[in-house]
Amino acid sequence: MRNIFSLLLLFTAVLFSCEQEHQETKTDNKVMKDAHSFADPQKAKVTHLDWDAKIDFENKIIEATATYDIETSEDADSIIFDTRDLNISQVWVDDEEVGFSIGEKHETLGSPLYIPISSKSKKVRIAYSTSPEAAALQWLEPVQTAGKENPFLFTQSQAILARTWIPCQDSPGIRFSYNAKVEVPSGLLALMSARNPKSTHLSGVYEFVMPQPIPSYLMALAVGDLAFEEIGPRTGVYAEPSMLDASANEFEDMEKMLVAAENLYGKYAWERYDVIVLPPSFPFGGMENPRLTFATPTIIAGDKSLTALIAHELAHSWSGNVVTNSTWDDFWLNEGFTVYFELRIMEEVFGKEYADMLALLGYQGLMETIDDLGPDNKDTRLKLDLAGRDPDDGMTDIAYEKGNFFLRTIEKTVGREKFDAFLKNYFEKFGFKPMDTEQFMTYLKSELLTSPELLEQVRPDEWVYQAGIPDNIPIPESNRFELVDNEIEKWKSGLAASKLDTSNWTTHEWLHFLRALPDSMSMDQMTDLDNSFGLTRSGNNEILGIWLVKVVANQYEPGYDKLRTFLVNVGRRKFLSPIYKEMAKDEGMKKMAKDIYSEARPNYHSVSYLSIDEILK
Repeated sequence: MRNIFSLLLLFTAVLFSCEQEHQETKTDNKVMKDAHSFADPQKAKVTHLDWDAKIDFENKIIEATATYDIETSEDADSIIFDTRDLNISQVWVDDEEVGFSIGEKHETLGSPLYIPISSKSKKVRIAYSTSPEAAALQWLEPVQTAGKENPFLFTQSQAILARTWIPCQDSPGIRFSYNAKVEVPSGLLALMSARNPKSTHLSGVYEFVMPQPIPSYLMALAVGDLAFEEIGPRTGVYAEPSMLDASANEFEDMEKMLVAAENLYGKYAWERYDVIVLPPSFPFGGMENPRLTFATPTIIAGDKSLTALIAHELAHSWSGNVVTNSTWDDFWLNEGFTVYFELRIMEEVFGKEYADMLALLGYQGLMETIDDLGPDNKDTRLKLDLAGRDPDDGMTDIAYEKGNFFLRTIEKTVGREKFDAFLKNYFEKFGFKPMDTEQFMTYLKSELLTSPELLEQVRPDEWVYQAGIPDNIPIPESNRFELVDNEIEKWKSGLAASKLDTSNWTTHEWLHFLRALPDSMSMDQMTDLDNSFGLTRSGNNEILGIWLVKVVANQYEPGYDKLRTFLVNVGRRKFLSPIYKEMAKDEGMKKMAKDIYSEARPNYHSVSYLSIDEILK
């Protein structure tokens, strides 16, 4: 709806539409910048959401009203929301219908929604519906689920996709609590990043409460034929009924992980920690939605070998969900801390030898990322500059693993006991607040690295603000990987794969072995490896993901059927991108890739297919 208020807002729209301009958010007394939100919370910001929604599977839309409690400044004359492809039908301020204006659409950021308010305004209510193409929403047909009988819906809001299904101030620096009422078709269960039901309601109406304030990227919804099984007093798993037993068995250590995490860095803040296993089109390994981690079924290996992902998402309950990066330029504050914390949880539950293998695999992945990006690439800095770009561009191993190794460098320098005390205090002091890199660096130098000698040993500014990897990185060591290296050398020297000693190898040793294989191998070598170890038939998706890259690189035709099946049925971007990138290197393989992709693309979430579109263009 447009009215004369639009004229007043025209000047404001110009200020906020330029992608190079940073918008200001405010936390405590510190002003931070967010290049990826139109919101101006210094004038008006949301504090609580009441969301009333109906899920329409037939038309693939959500019809909803979003009612926000707001805080305003003395000179507030408008409040600005982020939207993208939403159909806004009506707006009320304090129960009085008002006009509104929608600014020019930006390709990545969407459109600002301007609503007139005064300094005395308390509530804003927005009636709207989503687009069938909303980027955060994936609507699955029954055939795309495990049960094959009911449709499924899930959301993926990170980084700036919440605005495609809820009008919001879509910056990680702005938090709000929420209540929700969601109507779904009878027989389906609805779940959110909130207090959740454990069984299906015949009415199809579900009510949710999230009392702690969260940023919009942690808004989450899943609807489907789901069942629940308890793991421990505060932990459980949701999955489609046919997947429930396998999922519960795989995640049976969740309660132990939660206790280990609390022993390290303080009380868990979210009451329960549950996991939902989504259909295979979910684009990530996991998403740390508070109270309800969204997880890919590709981690169900049958031997608990891939459950470090659960430790990672659990660790986000402190690093990310409690202390949150203020903007996506500070993404490493979420992920680097979480990888470090994840490895500490795994060490507590499964032992140091196990955690050492995970750390070394992380180091190998980091080195591969550095080689891929180039050591002088500005995106290899921890503090990023993503203005004018999709923040998804910054979600690489740099934030995760370079961030982790920076923290490991600090731990090695000051000692684990001091570093643990520092981190525990950090989570307590800055809980439920946004954090930017500069604020963290000031805190680090004032509370822990308090002498010139310590600063010289750690070199924090080099780690954070310079490209590449500093030469004081503590490279992990693994006795078990050294034994694998011995077998690799034997194979390279001509020993048949079947003669190698692979007894008692874990998934992590197999991943180390596969990563160490030459990029180029003969057909006899590929056949030898495949016949000896059944790699093409592997049920472990981490192993299969690496092996299929080798299949493509060496045009190993016996693996082509599995390649097609994998690409059509698995939507996890971590696996898809390396395989499609390898296929794109050869014209014949690229033709095959496009053929497979024409079938597979409808099964992918937008997070994945937009990346693959770019690879195969």
